Amino acid sequence: MSISIEEVRKIAQLARIKLTTEEEQRHAQTISTVLDFVRTLNEVDTTGVEPTAQVTGLEDVVRFDMTEDCPHKKELLAQMPLVENNLLKVPAVFKDSEE
Repeated sequence: MSISIEEVRKIAQLARIKLTTEEEQRHAQTISTVLDFVRTLNEVDTTGVEPTAQVTGLEDVVRFDMTEDCPHKKELLAQMPLVENNLLKVPAVFKDSEE
């Protein structure tokens, strides 16, 4: 499939880029080559081939968070400037938030 210089100019206009005459020629040839390759791919018989998103077989590895009691919790909380209900209390970071 051959793409014309006029089509390349239209694409360049839509992309808001300026091309020289030489660039128009080169892009017309390159785009035509890509379109020919896509046409070739469209001719391949894919009957019975399942759609594939990835082929490595890798999956997300999820590790659940597990909490553990800290043996030094009392000593650590004693060093904090503000503590409420055995938790560190920090100043609000958003203007409309309460303290």
